[in-house]
Amino acid sequence: MTAVLTRRPGLARIKARSAGAPLHAFCLAFVALVVLAALLAPWLTPYDPNAVDLSQALAGTTADHPLGADAAGRDTLSRLLVGARASLLGPLGVVAFSTVLGVAVGMAAAWRGGRLDSVLSRSTELVFAFPGMLLAIIVISVYGEGLLAPVIALAVAYLPYVSRLTRSLVLAERTRPYVSAYQVQGHSPLAICLRHILPNIAPVVLAQATINFGYALMDLAGLSFLGLGVPPLTPDWGRMVFDGQTAIQHGYPLSAVVPCVLIVLTVVAFNVVGERWADRLARRTP
Repeated sequence: MTAVLTRRPGLARIKARSAGAPLHAFCLAFVALVVLAALLAPWLTPYDPNAVDLSQALAGTTADHPLGADAAGRDTLSRLLVGARASLLGPLGVVAFSTVLGVAVGMAAAWRGGRLDSVLSRSTELVFAFPGMLLAIIVISVYGEGLLAPVIALAVAYLPYVSRLTRSLVLAERTRPYVSAYQVQGHSPLAICLRHILPNIAPVVLAQATINFGYALMDLAGLSFLGLGVPPLTPDWGRMVFDGQTAIQHGYPLSAVVPCVLIVLTVVAFNVVGERWADRLARRTP
């Protein structure tokens, strides 16, 4: 009689969790560091980010300028720290608007159903067919430069992703016994949705919002690179990449490469954190 060794079903899952833990911890720490730098930027910047010093134009890495200076002699490190505010504030607005409106639309469509569900679903499909960047460019061309116009345009573009997710989650929650119990007790649909269903689906929606934050940051940085985002004198990572093109031609790539690397790392970090949270929530869902 031979014994057969079998692996416990939970062992592979535990190993998979532990394998991704270091990456998730690093990304979470990086996100916290970027947010902290944006909050403390006025106290951390060694120079005025808009101060022009032509004697330091295209200066390399020195003790006074650890990351060099751009073609106008502005300190790259100072502009990175101050630019973190605009680079994070814009995506935060996109995620806030799209999440609030998307949750409201998805919850209304799932709860009411029928004709309202069909109208809202077809409307979100129309938004899906329209590229978000193109919508932002059209809005900016009408209302001019600034952070508000692209934020609103991208919020509309991201709204269908949140509304569809919310709709599917609410449809699943409506089949649970506690919803029927509250209906029998005479609770209004609005009270059931806001007090009971919304807290249950909030973790999944927040995980999706974290992923959307990274994509919104990339889209807004692309608009700033095209000269369609924040005004020219406002420090912004995408605008810094645009302004650093001339420095690259003269052999001083730091002023453009460093913000570009920061954009990539921040987007990746937010995506990893959001996907990690989504995976954890999916494993906890019965």
